Amino acid sequence: MKKLMMVTAALAFFSSYAQNQKENTAVKQKTTLKNETKMNKKILIIVSNANAIGPNNRRTGIFLPEVAHPYAEFDQANYQIDFAGLTGDTPYLDALNLANDPQNLAFLTGKGWESMQKAVKLSDVDVSQYDAIFVPGGLAPMVDMPENALLKKVIKETYERNAVVGAVCHGPVSLLNVKLSDGSYLVNGKNITSFTDEEEKGYAIADVPFLLESALTKQGAKFHAAAIWSAHSIADGNLVTGQNPASAKGVAEKMISILESAKR
Repeated sequence: MKKLMMVTAALAFFSSYAQNQKENTAVKQKTTLKNETKMNKKILIIVSNANAIGPNNRRTGIFLPEVAHPYAEFDQANYQIDFAGLTGDTPYLDALNLANDPQNLAFLTGKGWESMQKAVKLSDVDVSQYDAIFVPGGLAPMVDMPENALLKKVIKETYERNAVVGAVCHGPVSLLNVKLSDGSYLVNGKNITSFTDEEEKGYAIADVPFLLESALTKQGAKFHAAAIWSAHSIADGNLVTGQNPASAKGVAEKMISILESAKR
């Protein structure tokens, strides 16, 4: 009898163990599936390859927090993040003096900067596979993005297939001269922002080839400016723009909100 009771107890134990294992496996599978679903969101960060601007060859590049802060938000959302440059050469970073900021430091010492250094040439990327594209600023985009034909084509096609287009600070220069299929400028009638004329006059007026706010407004943008250097970002449909470095996180947050609410 005692032997029978021991066998019964053992069977009960192993039955319970097996059930727990089955439930744990189911939970893990569900979690994995959830993560895989979120990983299906793919972000392409398109960066300038310029490293100097203006008559005095002011050194420049991508402004560190404008790429590091959005990268942190996209990474936290568990998105796949890839980098592409206009030439395929290693991009440059500006504002390395801000490396003590936690997210900037994490970008520099983690996978962010490592990935950005390996940015592929934009012409080699199938951008149609991405749910969103994002253009960080710094003065560099003012050099090689106003007229780049491939970049304009990529932005037009991304916008028209209802994927998300985001840019911050001087990054919205990438939106200039983008014409949609109906021949209108992409920015025409859109609520957007960028580095303002007032901010530029206190920053790099002697170096930039034109004032970005004025150029966007000339192409029909409904420009919204907040107090200088304050965090300010705007979403108009699937187009998201930010005013300055302090706005980079907000741009990423709005992009993520659109991506998460979209039925894809």
